[in-house]
Amino acid sequence: MALVSLILVGRLGRSGFAAEEIVVESVLVTLIEQAEISALEGGPLVHREIVEGTTVDVDTVLGKIDDREAVLVLERARTELKIAQMLVENDIKIRFARKSQEVAQSELKRSLESVEKFPKSVSQTELDRLRLLVEKSALEIEQATLDQTQATLTQQLKQSDVDRARLQLDRRLIKAPFPGMIVQWKKQRGEWVEPGTPVVRIIRLNRLRAEAFVDSKRLPPNSIGRKVILTVDLAGAPKSRFEGKLTFVDPEIDPVNDQVRIWAEIENGSLALRPGLAASMTIHPND
Repeated sequence: MALVSLILVGRLGRSGFAAEEIVVESVLVTLIEQAEISALEGGPLVHREIVEGTTVDVDTVLGKIDDREAVLVLERARTELKIAQMLVENDIKIRFARKSQEVAQSELKRSLESVEKFPKSVSQTELDRLRLLVEKSALEIEQATLDQTQATLTQQLKQSDVDRARLQLDRRLIKAPFPGMIVQWKKQRGEWVEPGTPVVRIIRLNRLRAEAFVDSKRLPPNSIGRKVILTVDLAGAPKSRFEGKLTFVDPEIDPVNDQVRIWAEIENGSLALRPGLAASMTIHPND
């Protein structure tokens, strides 16, 4: 554990903690985020879009696993969805069944009116047949409506197939999980990649962490959020300053030296600050 030299400027508050700024002389700049991005699906690595040293945004496509079969599956799913949509939009059976019901009802009505005027004009058998046609047309409407409902449900299933096929295609893309720099490709183009196999390493540089240890008597646990200034000697730019804020104060105190671990997140939009550098840090008091 590195020893830290603290310089307090100003008076102490009633709690005994520093009321003014604290200077931490031994600080290490480290990464906040880094990842070895793995393949989600197996297959040969057919594309490596980004070279090492390139800075990328979140969701940038870095590489691709062979997706020819997945493309065909998606095309088939889209075609089946289109067919299902056509069946949903086709209401010919319902319209025909309703028209048949209208004709059957009209024919039955005319026959009943004829029987009222001329009792022997239409036989009972014919009347039964016409009533059956009316009932049949009603059942045909019910069946056509049921078929339309089933077609709608089938369309939903086909849409799910399209979404699943699109997901399977997307899983063959290797994307950046956060903004960062590509620092190492672990697989070459054409190599077979198993699911879960690390393919490329990325590190985040636009926001870094400054880690240090401080005397627990000098910094209260509620110091999170305090402004910090990191000072570091860069090549050609000594005493460069970077702003950030304190984001963590370890609640556990080291019983040997009575120190606590802290870290601050430092903005590094210029990417001039690099992990591994030694620095000093000034922790400003709360406003």
